[in-house]
This record gives sequence, structure tokens and C-alpha cells, in this order.
Amino acid sequence: MGFTPPEPIVKLMDALQHSYDLFYTKPELDPALVQTLVHEHLGKLDDGEIFFEWRDQETLLLENSEIRSAAYAQEQGFGLRGVLGAQSTYAHAGALDAGALKRAGETTKALFAGRHGSLSLPPRRTNRQVIGPIEPGDRDLATKIAALNAIDRRARAADPRVVQVAASIVTSFQVVRIERPHAPAVADLRPLARLHLTLTLEKDGRRESGSHGWGGRQPVSCYMGEEAWQEALDKALSQGATNLEAAPAPAGVLPVVLGAGWPGVMLHEAVGHGLEGDFNRKGSSIYSGKIGEQVAAKGVTVVDDGTLQARRGSLNIDDEGTPTARNVLIEEGVLVGYMHDRQNARLMGQAPTGNGRRQSYAHQPMPRMTNTFMTAGNYCAEEIIASVDDGLYATNFGGGQVDIVSGQFTFQCTQAYRIRGGKVAEPVRGATLIGNGPEAMQRVSMVGNDFALDSGVGTCGKAGQGVPVGIGQPTLKIDAMTIGGTR
Repeated sequence: MGFTPPEPIVKLMDALQHSYDLFYTKPELDPALVQTLVHEHLGKLDDGEIFFEWRDQETLLLENSEIRSAAYAQEQGFGLRGVLGAQSTYAHAGALDAGALKRAGETTKALFAGRHGSLSLPPRRTNRQVIGPIEPGDRDLATKIAALNAIDRRARAADPRVVQVAASIVTSFQVVRIERPHAPAVADLRPLARLHLTLTLEKDGRRESGSHGWGGRQPVSCYMGEEAWQEALDKALSQGATNLEAAPAPAGVLPVVLGAGWPGVMLHEAVGHGLEGDFNRKGSSIYSGKIGEQVAAKGVTVVDDGTLQARRGSLNIDDEGTPTARNVLIEEGVLVGYMHDRQNARLMGQAPTGNGRRQSYAHQPMPRMTNTFMTAGNYCAEEIIASVDDGLYATNFGGGQVDIVSGQFTFQCTQAYRIRGGKVAEPVRGATLIGNGPEAMQRVSMVGNDFALDSGVGTCGKAGQGVPVGIGQPTLKIDAMTIGGTR
């Protein structure tokens, strides 16, 4: 009887074969040319890879009871990167042919002509499979359009104050193949889907909005069934209706309670970016050189984990071929690690952490977050709120700004409530949280036991690149924070 490989091995073998079929069945793309390019041009440097990508994406957008946009795109290309010390060269093309590959190789060769590095070891292999593979599918346009129209009808029937409905369904399927000198090729199949809706409600000439969505690395059918979109609709309606009744937010320094789940976006921005390796190697982060120091309150533990099953920020391997991992960054308030790609890890004498990410083949990888969150504590949410005599309870956030060097941040609350006498009181609008990342983390006095991840709709921007990410946290209390209000 023959040997049957374990299922994870079979899936990885299928991924490799799928990527080979996509990229090497073209008569103009010779596998031998790729190998020559990789070994002759990259083998003499410190690091580098050729990154092949094929992506299939579909977007449907409904606005004001009409399908305003229906787009389908399929793209493919490659990026060739050579790394020597802190320098790198990058060439990319949307054409998978010998001419484009040769021109890319000459670019790399010209920059590093006559220079030699010490070739880094390739990433370790893994049999772990945290997403897919899922074949491209869910192409039934009629079903998707019917779901969007049903959302629109249900929203308007549920509340006569609804004056605008915007709903979208986005699906994509990405295949990547990474080849580097003296190492086996690695490949990954990455599905991604998202359903999102925003409602605008009007009362007495005043308009407010509410939004919610679902997403992750699963078929879109997991998110667009009636039960799923009805829950998203209920949450968006509740948020919009609450904001219509909200009073002006207070201004001043008050205790702030952050809700579980999506409010972790403040942690992502105000702390997470400052823990990415490139900023710390260059000394431009407020966390630079502080490994082993107390940078947050004792109960604060922050993790970046790209291995969570089917989450939006999860990957089997990062965009350099390194397996993702659970990386503890802050443990009980002590800074214990940074997030690294291969280049910054090598220059800092550290190991890559599986955080080398890129938006597409047209972009170089850099250290980026995957799913970043604060772990649970010991307090229940009601206990945390009861400890505040007068403060703010923020349950949803919009945009924000962060200065990596100083740690200063501002965040706009899209849903918040006043806390009075240890109870959640009236909703407020126009609240902005202003502070400093490390200082805010030092002032965390209570961490809840109700840890939650976001619903799977986040996209993170850095240096002009956007990648899907996950965020999360339990309910937590910050003893004092400046609130920019409207009165």
C-alpha cells in the first residue's frame, strides 16, 4: 500500500502545483531562465527573491438602491528584489515573459555589479495551513446582487429615517509563488472576502451614519447569507440611530473605557506601527532600543499573530516565504520583541517573524502587522464601567493619525457614551481621543476578560501600501486621557 501524505502536506503540494501551472505553462516563461536569474543575480547577494503573483478580484457596490459599480479584474506579474546590507533594488513588471525577466535581472545586476554578500538562509518550511486553499468561486452575480438589493430594502423598511444605503461585496483570490537562491520554491493560495454596509439616517435636518461589515479568508458565501447581513444591518442601524440622539461630547481629561474588538484600532495605530522592525532599526520609533523595558502597565500583553484560522490578517507564509507566527511584542507591560521582515531582522541580528508583507508584485516587502491585539485580563466589562464615576465609553472608531517618532495620536470616536456614576449614560458625538501611545498604555488600569477580534474589514496603510489586517482587544480602562469634544 502506498504512502498517503497528511492533508496539510497535500494542500501545500497542491498550492505549489497550482502556482507552477499558472506561471510556467506559458511558452514564453522558461523555468530554467527563472532559475538562472535567481542563482546568478541573487545568489551573490545577502538576500532576494522573485515574487510571482496572480490575482482575481470582483467588486460590487450598491448606492441609493442601484448597483453603481460592478468591476472584475485579473492581474499577474512579478517582482525581483536584490538585497545587500541596507540597500535593495527592485524591478517589477506585469508581463510574465523572458524579456521582462531579463530586463529586471539586468537592473539588479547593474546596481550590485562587483559586490558580494553573504547569502542568508532560506525561511524554514512548515506544514501548517491556516487558510484555504479555496478555489476561486462565488461568481454568481445574480445571488450577490440579490443580497445587496435585499439589504437596501430591509434597511429602508426597518427605519424610515434611513435616507442612504451603501453596501459592497468584494472578493479576491491571490496565488503567489516565491523563489530564492538555493531553496525550494514556496507558494500560497489566499482567498479574501468582505461584505460592508454604511447607512445614513436623518432626523430634523441632522444626518448621522452607522456602518458594519464582515470579512475574512473564506468564501464570500460565509458573509452574505441573510443571517450574516441582517446582523451587520442591525449593528449599523443601531449605531446610526444612537448617533442621531447623541449629545455633544465633553472636552477635558477623563477616564476612558474602550470597548472590545474594533476599538483595538487605536492599539494597532498608536502602538503596533511603532513596533515594526524598520522604524526601530532606524531609531525613528518611540520604542527604539527599549527591549526589556516597561513600556505599558503590568496587565498589558500585546501580540501579533498571523496564524489565526481564516482571519483577514492571517497568512500561511508572508510575502518573503517566511511562515507566519504568534509573536509576543509586549508581555505584562515589558517590551519583548519587534515585528520583522528578513532584511531588518538580519540587520538587527534577529530572526524574521513572518511579517514581511507587500501590497502586490509591484511593491517591495516591509515589516507589517497581521492580526494585532491585546490579550484578555481578569475584569468583566460591567466591573470596569462601574469603576468610573465620570468618563467616556468608546465603542467604535473612525480614522486616526499617529506620529511614530513621538507616539502622539488622535482618534475620532464614531460611537461613544458618557459614563456617569458607574453606569453607561447618554450617547455623545464628536469625541476625539488625544494622547501618546506609551503613556496611554502606562495608564491602563483594568483589562477585561471579554477579548474579541474585529469583524474582518480592516486595511492598514503604510508607505503607500495597503494590506488586510486584523485587530482586537478586550474592554479596557485608561485612567486619564484628553478628550477633544464639542463643548
